[in-house]
Amino acid sequence: MDRRRFLQALSTTTLCAGSGMLFAAPAAQSRLLVVFLRGAYDAASLLVPASSSFYYESRPNIAIMRPDGTADAALALDSDWALHPALGASLLPLYQAGQAAFIPFAGTHDASRSHFETQDAIELGQGDERTGRNYRSGFMNRLAAELNGAAPIGFTDRLPLALQGSVQVPNVALRSVDKTTLDARQAGMIASMYEGSALAGRVSQGFAVRDELAQMGEEMAAASRSAINARGFEAQAQRIARLMKERYNIGFVDVGGWDTHVGQGNAKGYLASRLEELGRGLAAFQAEMGGAWRDTVVVVVSEFGRTFRENGNRGTDHGHGTVYWVLGGSVRGGRIAGEQVAVRPESLFQNRDYPVLNEYRAVLGGLFGRMYGLSAARLDRVFPGAAGRDAGLL
Repeated sequence: MDRRRFLQALSTTTLCAGSGMLFAAPAAQSRLLVVFLRGAYDAASLLVPASSSFYYESRPNIAIMRPDGTADAALALDSDWALHPALGASLLPLYQAGQAAFIPFAGTHDASRSHFETQDAIELGQGDERTGRNYRSGFMNRLAAELNGAAPIGFTDRLPLALQGSVQVPNVALRSVDKTTLDARQAGMIASMYEGSALAGRVSQGFAVRDELAQMGEEMAAASRSAINARGFEAQAQRIARLMKERYNIGFVDVGGWDTHVGQGNAKGYLASRLEELGRGLAAFQAEMGGAWRDTVVVVVSEFGRTFRENGNRGTDHGHGTVYWVLGGSVRGGRIAGEQVAVRPESLFQNRDYPVLNEYRAVLGGLFGRMYGLSAARLDRVFPGAAGRDAGLL
């Protein structure tokens, strides 16, 4: 190789300091979908600490029964933990197949218990400081910037903070794709307004994705022979899967409706219905991915958990630690991962909430390191100042 060609090759790689070895930027071969449950779901109803008598003392009306084989009882996962029965047909088979794991006591050290404050903190991924944040730099955009061939997308009304940054990212509002309020002429007029600007590519790509999703909805309705469509996340998840199989490899979707201050329910009721819908959606996503599921990782997060004790309205209030879910065809699942503690009164954070033992940036950083082969230096650019912790999930 002559000197010029050598220097050209060198410009596309990074030099590993002190080793003399050359490494290309990692390729975005794996698919990643982050599902953000906005509103802070009650993690102690999802992943039930069934061996804790304190749990049943603290929740006389909303606790999920200990596993006993009956329809309303929790589903045993190990000697300490059990799953909400609403997920028996969707998530339990994935867990039993070793393709789903749960991480309790997870979250951010931000103790504000503010939905907006904590959601922002998690999506930005810059640390727990409330001053000096860069609201144009989300952790998923920084991840995309570290990978070759990254193709991110937001399945959201507006581009979320997690995807803000230097990499151009399209977004599409899934709930409006079936009945668009803009015809082709109007969409063309809007796109022309952005011609020549930095946003031109994002706008035109957003309209293209919207049109493709609308066509998918029509095709699914036709295949159902005029049957009523399954609403909500299940229908959206199938569309997301089709796009992520064919075009995108980093996705973000948010699901609302988890702020259960009143009438939360237990094995049945409001929360149970939301969990069942979410579980069906995730199962539909897995089925639609087909063989691509092997190289796909789904991470389900929420801004924080809820109070361990039920409140006077048979609900729960804003808490602290929560439970993350990690699903995928190559996930080392069938287990409860991460640092844990016995669920007792003295274990609670401020005598009211789950503590955070598995800080989210460390958990996600460790996961991304395994998925993409990211070095410590690259991980530090994704999550500045946070050391990744490998939970052995891949």
